[in-house]
Amino acid sequence: MKKERMAEIQAAIHAVEEKKTINHVYLVGCGASFAVFKPVEFYLNRETEMPTTAITANEFNYATPKSLGEESVVVTCSHSGSTPETVAATKLAREKGALVISFMDIAAAGAPLEKEADISFHYEWGDDIDMSDGKEASLYYFMFGLLKEFNGEEAAKYEKAMEDIHKVGAVVAKNRKDWDQRANNYARAHKRFDGVYYTMASGSSYGAVYIYSMCLMMEMQWLKSQAIHSGEYFHGPFEMTDFDTPFIIVKGVDDCRYLDERAEAFCRKFCDDVLTIDCAEFDMMDMAETSKVYYANIVLTAVLRLHASWLADYRGHMFTVRRYMWRMEY
Repeated sequence: MKKERMAEIQAAIHAVEEKKTINHVYLVGCGASFAVFKPVEFYLNRETEMPTTAITANEFNYATPKSLGEESVVVTCSHSGSTPETVAATKLAREKGALVISFMDIAAAGAPLEKEADISFHYEWGDDIDMSDGKEASLYYFMFGLLKEFNGEEAAKYEKAMEDIHKVGAVVAKNRKDWDQRANNYARAHKRFDGVYYTMASGSSYGAVYIYSMCLMMEMQWLKSQAIHSGEYFHGPFEMTDFDTPFIIVKGVDDCRYLDERAEAFCRKFCDDVLTIDCAEFDMMDMAETSKVYYANIVLTAVLRLHASWLADYRGHMFTVRRYMWRMEY
């Protein structure tokens, strides 16, 4: 991670540390910039006593949490720095007296989101960047600072994870290479499939399949897709399981792994088109054992994007094509 990226994030962490009383952390965004917060919500709730809620921006605006106020920390994200709903949420949070931290693509520095926030940090975006400077890694570095602040008993673990941020780029590159042919094969086999693509995960991994389904498949490929929480699979969605219905099932490495294993075991009994992405099989190289469980989700996001990228290539449908988004008022 570049020194300037790290310095910005450390300043944001320091702003939280300086706040005398905090009773709630809100994580606010739209689309992928909402889903990217899901693992942060998971880990802050799992490993600290700080109540944390990820909420889509316009729900935050129109059904504003009653507890929002001077003892709140609100973190907002918009890739462009100009998503209207998220800018409005940032402004609202400041008006309520919360400490408001925003983050966005470095190319959007100075955008409305940054102007409305108390403090901001930025990430880098593109095919050629070191992934330790990317969106997820930047957010995770910030998350470890919060975990350390709210759960000082495990400070050493979080400090080690912050040190391991520099290894993210090499780890992601290694696993992309390992998965490239498998992703190619999957895309080639499904390039003409026009039914519903189901993805499934739980715990800290659920945000990644949400992004895959809603952003990569629906938004960028115009394909029907649904992200199912593994814990909800047996409460309705499993009735959609059939021999030729494609499922991508993620088996995470956090405390919810059993949910994924149970769902996979049932799905494979009745479906012949199941791809399992087991985060335990990722090559995390020389990262500390305690860091691997966190950073596996960044690898997962990269592997899922690789699948969608190959599918886009075989279908001749670029990620940048839109029918409505950015093309009209809505």
